[in-house]
Amino acid sequence: MDTAATTQEAVDAIVRNAVPPQGCWSDTDYLWLAGRLARHLEMTDGRIEQPPMPTETHQLVLQFLFSAFAAFVRPRGGVVLFAPFPLRVREGKYREPDLAVLCDADDARRADARWTGADLVLETVSPDDAARDYVVKRADYAEAGIPEYWIVDPRTELVTVLTLSGDAYAEDGAYGRGDTAVSRVLDGFDIAVDAVFDFARR
Repeated sequence: MDTAATTQEAVDAIVRNAVPPQGCWSDTDYLWLAGRLARHLEMTDGRIEQPPMPTETHQLVLQFLFSAFAAFVRPRGGVVLFAPFPLRVREGKYREPDLAVLCDADDARRADARWTGADLVLETVSPDDAARDYVVKRADYAEAGIPEYWIVDPRTELVTVLTLSGDAYAEDGAYGRGDTAVSRVLDGFDIAVDAVFDFARR
């Protein structure tokens, strides 16, 4: 008998029995797992969700945008993070936005293990599940009370800026090539749409 194989099987069984079933994950369980896996994980009402693996285009767009937001926000005392990093929507629901911005680095919502809010979040649309960014996360970030949400879509080369009005987002602008996308939350911040998508074509 292969003792090492038996031992591994026993350990695997212990781990399987220790992991909560879908629908029963707590905030603590989720944060423990997210902190130990080098992958993008989210949670809704006790169910772990794994967003699709990003494409090269997605990563290049995100690289450009992170640099632009960080160059604007950091000198003004803010902080910008990129995924994966948990943002709490409410108890039982966590998202990992592609970018998350706090205008004040001393904001009480900032913590080392997770944020409990943001001033602006951004998602780059996944080609295999666009509704997740346009519909599901739009509702999630509104529920979290995040004032501004950017949706960047490499398929259509469109940047949509949404601002919170009451408990839902209203479209502040849909910007295509030749346009400059403008933030209301970050006074003075704008970005040329051409520059975003041209960078991803290099």
